[in-house]
Amino acid sequence: MNWSPVRLLSLLAAVLLFTPAAFAAPPKPQELDRLITQYHQLRQFNGAALVADEKGVIFKKAYGSANFEWQVPNTVDTKFRLASISKQFTAMVILQLVAEGKLKLDDTLVTLLPDYRKDTGSRVTLTHLLNHTSGIPNYTNIPGFFEKDARIPSKVADFVKTFASGDLEFEPGSKFAYSNSGYFLLGAIIERATGKTYAQALQERIFDKVGMKNSGYDVSATVLSKRASGYELKPEGYVNAPYLDMTLPYAAGSLYSTVEDLFLWDRALYQDTLLPAALKQKMFTPGLSDYGFGWSIKKVKLDDGKTEVSTVNHSGGINGFSTFIIRVPERKQVVILLDNTARGDKIQALSTGLLSALNGITPRPARPDIRDPLSALLAKAPVAEAIARYRDLKATKADAYDFSEGQLNSLGYQLLRSGRVTDSIEIFKLNVEMFPTLGNVYDSLGEAYLAHGDKALAKTNYRKAFELDPTNTHAAEVINKL
Repeated sequence: MNWSPVRLLSLLAAVLLFTPAAFAAPPKPQELDRLITQYHQLRQFNGAALVADEKGVIFKKAYGSANFEWQVPNTVDTKFRLASISKQFTAMVILQLVAEGKLKLDDTLVTLLPDYRKDTGSRVTLTHLLNHTSGIPNYTNIPGFFEKDARIPSKVADFVKTFASGDLEFEPGSKFAYSNSGYFLLGAIIERATGKTYAQALQERIFDKVGMKNSGYDVSATVLSKRASGYELKPEGYVNAPYLDMTLPYAAGSLYSTVEDLFLWDRALYQDTLLPAALKQKMFTPGLSDYGFGWSIKKVKLDDGKTEVSTVNHSGGINGFSTFIIRVPERKQVVILLDNTARGDKIQALSTGLLSALNGITPRPARPDIRDPLSALLAKAPVAEAIARYRDLKATKADAYDFSEGQLNSLGYQLLRSGRVTDSIEIFKLNVEMFPTLGNVYDSLGEAYLAHGDKALAKTNYRKAFELDPTNTHAAEVINKL
């Protein structure tokens, strides 16, 4: 399109008027440090952070301990388990094999893995696995999986037969349902197509080419320098995260890396050295639920409540670790956060704050969790007093605490796990009252009613959860069983 000088000046004026963030000066490192320090002091972030724009790294720093027992500090080259951020690397290798003609995106699962069951595998394609529309049940949703199977190593073929070959939950391509099983299968496909282990394929095809010298497949037995230990924050303080054999997350979540290596990965994605541009575009093309191939593609509203930026991002959560990478491709901005205290409930809010500062917007300060004073009160008082305290604080100090949906939800599960089922029901009911349009709160209340033996109320709440969130396949499964 041809632009006249007048129209061009008008356009520039409009851009300057409505998107000043695009031209904002980069934030001072101390501004970013101040925000992350707030989160760290509230025990809402413990790990390493990196922020960059089109000119390069603006800020990188580590906070807290990589090992609490020995008080070993985190550093910017501390190695963290990536959890589901691993999926973008798995997707990259798959697309490289497509570029080489060794795979096709419409290949069926039985073509790719001939031993896979024919009745379902003939309907699932490589694309369905990549964008979570396969209908294959997610093995991490299997009741009792973490209690019974998480410590037991498994060979790839055995795991596929036992945990990634269930009956389809829906017709492939018709719905989105996040499935670690699908990405486990992609690892098996990589091994069959390359004749190498999944770990070897990623090392040769990505890490060596990009220069990611501090990344790889996390094997517990290996003596790995600067590897962070994983922890979880309980009401009584930090505890060691439960052991998980890393053969189980496999291609869905078994990689480790550093913030510095992930920055190299971010920059490599702007080049065509790893993958031809056309196929790379497929990786970042949103499908159902705005998920591409190993990436979520969506607009994120910044902390002014108005400005939106188009991002590609992915979170990760695994025993003791929470991770997040969020990229703004049009501005070559990236925020990378790796945490070894499982604070996945805070990591995205922190990333939005950092991204806001990066775009000239004052970030929201960190706030203490409302669940903390409530948890302390519940240790010595009945649940009715905790609910009354919640209502009072929400009415008088709404800005002083984090009152988000996850606060009461985690408190309810804390009570449920400790055997206080009727108290957990009351907390979940309060959450439903506060957030009546969110499906997850009904799902949690349904689970508590089920634990209490009240199947009718459980079914009612699971139905409401599914009505509000049709992607909630867990709710659908429970409804069918009931």
